[in-house]
Amino acid sequence: MNLVRRLKLLAPLAALSLAGCGLNSVPTAEENVNAKWGNLQSEYQRRSDLVPNLVETVKGYAKQESSVLIAVTQARADAGKVTLSAEDLDDPAKVRAFNDAQSRLSQAIIPLQRLQEAYPDLKSNQNFLTLQSQIEGTENSILVARRDYNESVQAYNTRIRTFPDAIGAKIFYGAKPKVPFEAASGAQEAPKVDFNTAG
Repeated sequence: MNLVRRLKLLAPLAALSLAGCGLNSVPTAEENVNAKWGNLQSEYQRRSDLVPNLVETVKGYAKQESSVLIAVTQARADAGKVTLSAEDLDDPAKVRAFNDAQSRLSQAIIPLQRLQEAYPDLKSNQNFLTLQSQIEGTENSILVARRDYNESVQAYNTRIRTFPDAIGAKIFYGAKPKVPFEAASGAQEAPKVDFNTAG
């Protein structure tokens, strides 16, 4: 009977010590990273869905700007080919490849949005204005979603690397750090927009 009492007294102590080793907090933090990643994916998908409509609207006004339209269409197709699942979020090369493809699409969209400067009729086209506004809103939402994702990655990575959660993270989950998104190379430079309209 004495042994049973001791076990009853030790059970809460064992539960507390295990709880302090990340048994619950590590998977909770990882699920938060995955949820933020899902939100970011939906924003990228929204942009991908809007781009063809924007291209078609601009085609009607800017037929001679086919190189811009081709570049946007190609960048969208390329971005769609590079996929990244939640299981890949701890692979720096896969995260970088995905980020680079999405950044190329962002850079390709900028001249498309600025076509209205070369084609004043676009300024009055409600479809163009609506789509442009939606693309701009989506780009802003992507920035927010990327920030939220990076913050959740930072919290997760900190949790799995600090005591006492690091114990449970290693022993029970084999947890690896997740990879945050970084700015694409050259992102600090404004893209050059030139439609050769001078002269």
